[in-house]
Amino acid sequence: MKRMIRCCLAILFVVAALGCQGGDISTREKGAIGGTLGGAALGGIIGAAAGNAGAGAAIGAVTGLVGGALIGDHVQGQQKKEAQTQQQINQNQSEINRQQQQIQQMKKQQEF
Repeated sequence: MKRMIRCCLAILFVVAALGCQGGDISTREKGAIGGTLGGAALGGIIGAAAGNAGAGAAIGAVTGLVGGALIGDHVQGQQKKEAQTQQQINQNQSEINRQQQQIQQMKKQQEF
Protein backbone atom coordinates (compact mmCIF):
# COMPACT_ATOMS: atom_id res chain seq x y z
CA MET A 1 0.00 0.00 0.00
CA LYS A 2 2.86 2.36 0.82
CA ARG A 3 4.42 1.60 -2.55
CA MET A 4 1.19 2.54 -4.33
CA ILE A 5 0.96 5.80 -2.43
CA ARG A 6 4.58 6.65 -3.27
CA CYS A 7 4.04 5.79 -6.92
CA CYS A 8 0.87 7.89 -7.13
CA LEU A 9 2.62 10.79 -5.41
CA ALA A 10 5.53 10.53 -7.84
CA ILE A 11 3.16 10.56 -10.80
CA LEU A 12 1.24 13.49 -9.32
CA PHE A 13 4.53 15.36 -8.85
CA VAL A 14 5.54 14.79 -12.48
CA VAL A 15 2.14 15.90 -13.76
CA ALA A 16 2.21 18.98 -11.54
CA ALA A 17 5.71 19.84 -12.74
CA LEU A 18 4.57 19.58 -16.36
CA GLY A 19 1.62 21.82 -15.59
CA CYS A 20 3.91 24.50 -14.14
CA GLN A 21 6.09 24.80 -17.21
CA GLY A 22 4.44 28.11 -18.12
CA GLY A 23 2.31 29.11 -21.05
CA ASP A 24 -0.89 27.53 -22.20
CA ILE A 25 -1.32 23.79 -22.12
CA SER A 26 -2.06 22.32 -25.53
CA THR A 27 -4.84 19.86 -26.19
CA ARG A 28 -2.20 17.16 -26.65
CA GLU A 29 -0.73 17.93 -23.23
CA LYS A 30 -4.18 17.98 -21.60
CA GLY A 31 -4.87 14.55 -23.06
CA ALA A 32 -1.52 13.25 -21.84
CA ILE A 33 -2.09 14.55 -18.32
CA GLY A 34 -5.63 13.20 -18.14
CA GLY A 35 -4.55 9.87 -19.56
CA THR A 36 -1.68 9.60 -17.11
CA LEU A 37 -3.86 10.30 -14.10
CA GLY A 38 -6.66 8.03 -15.26
CA GLY A 39 -4.26 5.26 -16.25
CA ALA A 40 -2.41 5.45 -12.94
CA ALA A 41 -5.62 5.30 -10.96
CA LEU A 42 -7.05 2.41 -12.96
CA GLY A 43 -3.70 0.61 -13.02
CA GLY A 44 -3.36 1.03 -9.26
CA ILE A 45 -6.78 -0.47 -8.68
CA ILE A 46 -6.14 -3.39 -11.02
CA GLY A 47 -2.63 -3.83 -9.63
CA ALA A 48 -3.95 -3.87 -6.06
CA ALA A 49 -6.36 -6.63 -7.00
CA ALA A 50 -3.48 -8.56 -8.57
CA GLY A 51 -1.15 -7.97 -5.61
CA ASN A 52 1.16 -5.21 -6.89
CA ALA A 53 -0.52 -1.81 -6.90
CA GLY A 54 2.70 0.11 -7.56
CA ALA A 55 3.53 -1.77 -10.74
CA GLY A 56 -0.09 -1.55 -11.87
CA ALA A 57 -0.13 2.20 -11.32
CA ALA A 58 3.17 2.65 -13.17
CA ILE A 59 2.06 0.55 -16.14
CA GLY A 60 -1.33 2.27 -16.16
CA ALA A 61 0.31 5.70 -16.04
CA VAL A 62 2.57 4.97 -19.00
CA THR A 63 -0.26 3.44 -20.99
CA GLY A 64 -2.54 6.35 -20.11
CA LEU A 65 0.16 8.85 -21.04
CA VAL A 66 0.62 7.35 -24.49
CA GLY A 67 -3.10 6.89 -25.11
CA GLY A 68 -3.99 10.34 -23.80
CA ALA A 69 -1.28 12.00 -25.88
CA LEU A 70 -2.42 10.20 -29.03
CA ILE A 71 -6.04 11.17 -28.48
CA GLY A 72 -5.05 14.72 -27.55
CA ASP A 73 -2.91 14.98 -30.67
CA HIS A 74 -5.81 13.83 -32.84
CA VAL A 75 -8.19 16.33 -31.22
CA GLN A 76 -5.60 19.10 -31.59
CA GLY A 77 -5.23 18.27 -35.30
CA GLN A 78 -9.00 18.45 -35.75
CA GLN A 79 -9.12 21.81 -33.95
CA LYS A 80 -6.39 23.13 -36.23
CA LYS A 81 -8.27 21.98 -39.34
CA GLU A 82 -11.47 23.57 -38.05
CA ALA A 83 -9.66 26.84 -37.37
CA GLN A 84 -8.20 26.84 -40.89
CA THR A 85 -11.62 26.11 -42.39
CA GLN A 86 -13.19 28.91 -40.37
CA GLN A 87 -10.46 31.31 -41.49
CA GLN A 88 -11.15 30.40 -45.12
CA ILE A 89 -14.89 30.89 -44.57
CA ASN A 90 -14.23 34.34 -43.09
CA GLN A 91 -12.00 35.30 -46.03
CA ASN A 92 -14.63 34.12 -48.50
CA GLN A 93 -17.33 36.08 -46.70
CA SER A 94 -15.18 39.21 -46.79
CA GLU A 95 -14.70 38.77 -50.54
CA ILE A 96 -18.44 38.27 -51.04
CA ASN A 97 -19.16 41.45 -49.07
CA ARG A 98 -16.60 43.39 -51.11
CA GLN A 99 -18.09 42.15 -54.38
CA GLN A 100 -21.62 43.00 -53.23
CA GLN A 101 -20.49 46.54 -52.49
CA GLN A 102 -18.96 46.79 -55.95
CA ILE A 103 -22.20 45.59 -57.52
CA GLN A 104 -24.18 48.18 -55.60
CA GLN A 105 -21.79 50.92 -56.69
CA MET A 106 -22.05 49.81 -60.32
CA LYS A 107 -25.86 49.83 -60.11
CA LYS A 108 -25.80 53.37 -58.73
CA GLN A 109 -23.49 54.50 -61.52
CA GLN A 110 -25.81 53.02 -64.15
CA GLU A 111 -28.80 54.87 -62.68
CA PHE A 112 -27.16 58.22 -63.38
